[in-house]
Amino acid sequence: ADFNYGADEYDAEGNEEPKALPEGSETMPYIDESPTMSPQLSARGQESGDGVSPTPTDGLGTGGERDAGKGLEMRKLVLSGFLASEEIYINQLEALLLPMKPLKATATTSQPVLTLQQIETIFYKIQDIYEIHKEFYDSLCPKVQQWDSNVTMGHLFQKLASQLGVYKAFVDNYKIALETAEKCSQSNYQFQKISEELKVKGPKDSKESHTSVTMEALLYKPIDRVTRSTLVLHDLLKHTPADHPDYPLLQDALRISQNFLSSINEDIDPRRTAVTTPKGETRQLVKDGFLVELSEGSRKLRHVFLFTDVLLCAKLKKAAVGKHQQYDCKWYVPLADLVFPSPEESEHCPQVHVIPDHELEDMKMKISAIKSEVQKEKANKGQSRAIERLKKKMFENEFWLLLNSPAIPFRIHNRNGKSYLFLLSSDYERSEWREAIQRLQKKDLQAFVLSSVELQVLTGSCFKLRTVHNIPVTSNKDDDESPGLYGFLHVIVHSAKGFKQSANLYCTLEVDSFGYFVSKAKTRVFRDTTEPQWNEEFEIELEGSQSLRILCYEKCYDKTKLNKDNNEIVDKIMGKGQIQLDPQAVQTKNWHMDVIEMNGIKVEFSMKFTSRDMSLKRTPSKKQTGVFGVKISVVTKRERSKVPYIVRQCIEEVEKRGIEEVGIYRISGVATDIQALKAVFDANNKDILVMLSDMDINAIAGTLKLYFRELPEPLLTDRLYPAFMEGIALSDPAAKENCMMHLLRSLPDPNLITFLFLLEHLKRVAEKEPINKMSLHNLATVFGPTLLRPSEGESKVHLTLASDIWSHDVMAQVQVLLYYLQHPPISFTELKRNTLYFSTDV
Repeated sequence: ADFNYGADEYDAEGNEEPKALPEGSETMPYIDESPTMSPQLSARGQESGDGVSPTPTDGLGTGGERDAGKGLEMRKLVLSGFLASEEIYINQLEALLLPMKPLKATATTSQPVLTLQQIETIFYKIQDIYEIHKEFYDSLCPKVQQWDSNVTMGHLFQKLASQLGVYKAFVDNYKIALETAEKCSQSNYQFQKISEELKVKGPKDSKESHTSVTMEALLYKPIDRVTRSTLVLHDLLKHTPADHPDYPLLQDALRISQNFLSSINEDIDPRRTAVTTPKGETRQLVKDGFLVELSEGSRKLRHVFLFTDVLLCAKLKKAAVGKHQQYDCKWYVPLADLVFPSPEESEHCPQVHVIPDHELEDMKMKISAIKSEVQKEKANKGQSRAIERLKKKMFENEFWLLLNSPAIPFRIHNRNGKSYLFLLSSDYERSEWREAIQRLQKKDLQAFVLSSVELQVLTGSCFKLRTVHNIPVTSNKDDDESPGLYGFLHVIVHSAKGFKQSANLYCTLEVDSFGYFVSKAKTRVFRDTTEPQWNEEFEIELEGSQSLRILCYEKCYDKTKLNKDNNEIVDKIMGKGQIQLDPQAVQTKNWHMDVIEMNGIKVEFSMKFTSRDMSLKRTPSKKQTGVFGVKISVVTKRERSKVPYIVRQCIEEVEKRGIEEVGIYRISGVATDIQALKAVFDANNKDILVMLSDMDINAIAGTLKLYFRELPEPLLTDRLYPAFMEGIALSDPAAKENCMMHLLRSLPDPNLITFLFLLEHLKRVAEKEPINKMSLHNLATVFGPTLLRPSEGESKVHLTLASDIWSHDVMAQVQVLLYYLQHPPISFTELKRNTLYFSTDV
């Protein structure tokens, strides 16, 4: 009999979506199955005109099932069908394994498509599963072909069930295998081509020699198969007489399989739902995540779900105790009706209210301070209630930051009228959402309206289907999760190649901090080229960072596309990629060179990392001739000046042409420019002035900051540091004034005069805040920790954790500088003359 158990059209054609289950099938809630073909089902199928093979079914109804002989005949039919689908399954596993060998072979060459680690992750356990099923098939096949009513094969099913452990390992790795395959095909064009079209051999007696299937669809097959094997066991038992030697063996195999199914039920990546699209296809969840929506003028955190044919924006409802949590749908847009308005079309959209930087910085300080308190409580075995209270406070602050920091607009428009606006902190993420939607829109989509019941079912499925469970804040992390890196990442963006035609190209760098990604640096635009050579170095401050992203853009000079909105990015993303910042690999003193592949483009870069405790160390200059790393008293004495020449020149240049520059002192200058200026000042080169007038103003501002950072001891001195910390903590204004002025007077003259000179300059910069967006508070945040730091001895006593290093006293350092910036002008001579303040030594 050519009765095909489960070898239906879906398997043979390799369609990506498994069909919905018939009612009453016993199966895992998340695993979709093809219609089972046990006799009851096939009989029903024939009545409805289904294309089931016309098998002689005389006597196979309920009456016939009482007859043991007919029951054994049914076993043969069930087994024949199962064998045919087993052949297809083995062919699918073979198709998956086919690219593995060549991929492994290239992994050790100079141009690997994937690393060995990635290959191991994507193809994890496939070889073992293949060998188990091949052996099972080879043993079962002759038994079915030379059928005999006394044939026994229960031991084969029992052995198959006993090897299900390998499926457990596969299921545990399934989600990461999918993610790795997806990331690799985004970053590597060769792999993308391979994974989009894997050739699956057709069954021996079929007309089709091969079918093309995607890797994602094939990786789902083993999960599919577990259920199918269990269903077969059900049917075999039904048609095996109780006194048959196979009966106890099949019972045992079924028990093992069912236990296994219930144990992995919760582990399966549940990105499949029985809700169907208007065309009758299965609606699948493709992507989900948390985004900030600007709704009626206020920011709301939403959970956004992208299905095969619809984008749904939801909010998690507060659940009553003991009740399941549910989502509430705020709105949905069928992908057939969804368009992305261009910037010029979106001018009527609400203007984004951007939170001032200093408020965001303040909140980061608060979060870091609470982190330190949590660590101290843990170290001192503090009460869990106190720790919980601190964690709750930290979550509230991080939630505020997550809600208020995004400023890049992502607009969605429904052709039928309504527009929606999300705000993101990362252009990388914005482009991921846009690309995912555009990929789905290439398919033939229909417009539709969901009935209230359909909407309820779809929204109800969101809770079970979601892949992002937690709001992306660090307080949601487990204690054993990596805290990320704290310190400075030095990145040199060298060059890029692989562009099809000349363009004006630049790169931006993003890192994650406080749970979300932000853009930290940008190269200059390299004009009209297919092989840009930037060779620019950046120093990026890391605050618990785990990943570095590089985006490559084509600069848009078209005036009509430029939008009034500052945060609108209209430049075209040519490629994007990311790498994990592995603490072990990064924390070497040497530069580590790497390549990110994106859309056929390769970007070369190098990086090295300096932890925050290392960057606190001030290294005195070996040569006493330079100015960097040399005591300020030595430099002023040598120059016969009151304020070092480098400080005077940099400040003069910033006031001449940088005082209205947005983000002056906050935005990093190109590190190679800063190093060039440093070398010129150190050599006291006569070309300094010419070079200063030509140099990018952010590089000059960066050189001034670097000079103060590289002083052998901070400008406000190691000796006075503890006293500054105590003085700023005083609550009585008169006592604080007295103490803070006395401390200034206790500074050596060169330090005091230079400090007052810098103070007046920073006040003048802040006067232009409406234009340059740099408030006194912003400037204090930038310069405070540079002018005032604990000595190495001090920091060793206090610090245990990298995150403590970041938050330790930083708030107080900022407050000290802010106090002096907000103080009426302080004159050196007045200060020295006025000894009304107490003069006990500090």
